[in-house]
Amino acid sequence: MKRSASLFILLLIAASFSTYGQMITGTWKGKINRQKVEVKIIQNGDSLTGTSYYYESANNYRRYSIKGYFDQQTNSAVWWDDQLLEEKSGRFSISTPGKVPMLSRADFNCPGDGKMMLDGKAGKKDVDVNITGEVDLDKTPNSVFEDEWDFVIDNYTSGTNDPEIIDSINQISKNPTDTEPLVNTVTITTPEAAPVKEKKIQPIKNPVQSIEKPKEQPVQATKTITPVKIPSIEEKFVSRKKVFIKEIPVSGDSIELRFYDNAEVDGDSISLFLNDILLFQHIRLTSKAYSIKLAVSDLKESNELTMVAENLGAIPPNTSYMVAIVNSQRFDAYLASTEGSSAMIRLTKNNK
Repeated sequence: MKRSASLFILLLIAASFSTYGQMITGTWKGKINRQKVEVKIIQNGDSLTGTSYYYESANNYRRYSIKGYFDQQTNSAVWWDDQLLEEKSGRFSISTPGKVPMLSRADFNCPGDGKMMLDGKAGKKDVDVNITGEVDLDKTPNSVFEDEWDFVIDNYTSGTNDPEIIDSINQISKNPTDTEPLVNTVTITTPEAAPVKEKKIQPIKNPVQSIEKPKEQPVQATKTITPVKIPSIEEKFVSRKKVFIKEIPVSGDSIELRFYDNAEVDGDSISLFLNDILLFQHIRLTSKAYSIKLAVSDLKESNELTMVAENLGAIPPNTSYMVAIVNSQRFDAYLASTEGSSAMIRLTKNNK
């Protein structure tokens, strides 16, 4: 009996090591859209962060911060180049790679023998329909480019998977100049002031004339300021133009919709209308998903889901990244809403 218990514990330990060994967090090398790239991916809940290096050599590259999401149920990852952090050109380089930020979608595969791969498609970040390039990455223990994420990756299973640590490193990575040495102080010697020459004041020839005081004007009555009425979310929905983004086929029992802040988290807040009826309001967009589920039986044959900005956050416009899960299929879209327009997705039942 003791022997069976010991064997069971050993199997559990081996399984746990296998799970850690097959995590998406790590350094990945290969090509995205035919460009050599090294991507450092760090998982934080269902979100992804890190950096991507598009390079020709160690002295000729562009470095971006990345954002994205990982679905553990389907083992699929989506990430995009968010901010350009650094670019360096070699002495004899004609151009620096990575001029255009990319969006990548890939499946996380572990075929065996310790090999892990990310295979999928990529395209320009701002053109969601233009997914033409290939994603072909292999996980590697070695890195061409050293940065602050190496510490997190090397110690991920020993404590650096803590969200607060990851968020702190993320802030450091986006402000690389904060760690640069201070510039030496230069002492400036002020030259001696030249002696001031005295100037004689000439007496005024003409006597001072009396000045008549202007007649007091009658005080005008104070205008009454009428407070400006803030429009309701329903009034904003009606007055703003709907901008069609994409159509998503719907089938099965239910669909799940996940909403994230597409850019820097800056206080964006939205409301959702389904077929002109207010569905949800005061949804604050963050780096973590706000999820809702809709029963397919409650939907019409064709449905309009409209995102209305309640505010524009600190960095206009109000931008959202939406992921729709339909029968284990994943659809995504970038939604932007302003004071004059709202983003609209069409959900169409697939009766085939």
